[in-house]
Amino acid sequence: MAGHSKWANIKHRKAAQDKKRAKVWTRIIKEITIAARDNGPDLDSNPALRLAVQNAKGANLAKDTIERAIKKGSGAEAANLQTYTYEGYAPHGIAIFVEATTDNLNRTVAAVRSIFTKSGGTLGTNGSLSFIFDTKGVFTIDNTALEGKNEDSLELELIDGGAEDVEKDDEITVIYTSFEDYGAMQSKLAELEIEAQSTEIQQIPKTTTTLSINDAQEVLKIIDKFEDDDDVQCVYHNLELTEELIAILEEQG
Repeated sequence: MAGHSKWANIKHRKAAQDKKRAKVWTRIIKEITIAARDNGPDLDSNPALRLAVQNAKGANLAKDTIERAIKKGSGAEAANLQTYTYEGYAPHGIAIFVEATTDNLNRTVAAVRSIFTKSGGTLGTNGSLSFIFDTKGVFTIDNTALEGKNEDSLELELIDGGAEDVEKDDEITVIYTSFEDYGAMQSKLAELEIEAQSTEIQQIPKTTTTLSINDAQEVLKIIDKFEDDDDVQCVYHNLELTEELIAILEEQG
């Protein structure tokens, strides 16, 4: 399995997560609340909640915040939360896939449509980007959790668990599976006594598009606008994050 994947760039993802940690926390809190609402507050009998709490711990979310989010799941406010997806194009032909969790659909649709329209993009119909993105399981593991394990044996175990690709740098390892093998990899990591920092279902582009630096920065500003919306949970795109572009983004902080 390759050490570098066309699907993602660890370095940029970590920088983006550090920059928007508060947004990551907000997303995880919603995930915990919905999981508790749908299947109860007991971690032992609610695997979705157990995973959400695991992700929260991996993101260094405070224990009392996690407990409040679980408690909120049984309240009236949580009853109205629903998840929706939106698909469209930014300028220069870059595909944008937006996931939102909201208690007010009209507000969220209006906000998403406004960002697409004002940026010169277009909001499409659900499923219109299915030929561009694959739904994948993504497991992020701190390398300290892999210490003492034989690398060759571990790779065989991960393949047995459904790993399609693995990225690794000095700090973390990211494992990709098909959507169908997401549960199998969860079980495999539990069997190997490896605790993931986060486990997610993501939309991964099959191919990426390279733009000039100026055009790429224009698209990234639009992506930032989506991510700044309180209802938006995740934004996926097929813009190629070149080394030059990443270096410029890091300089800008």
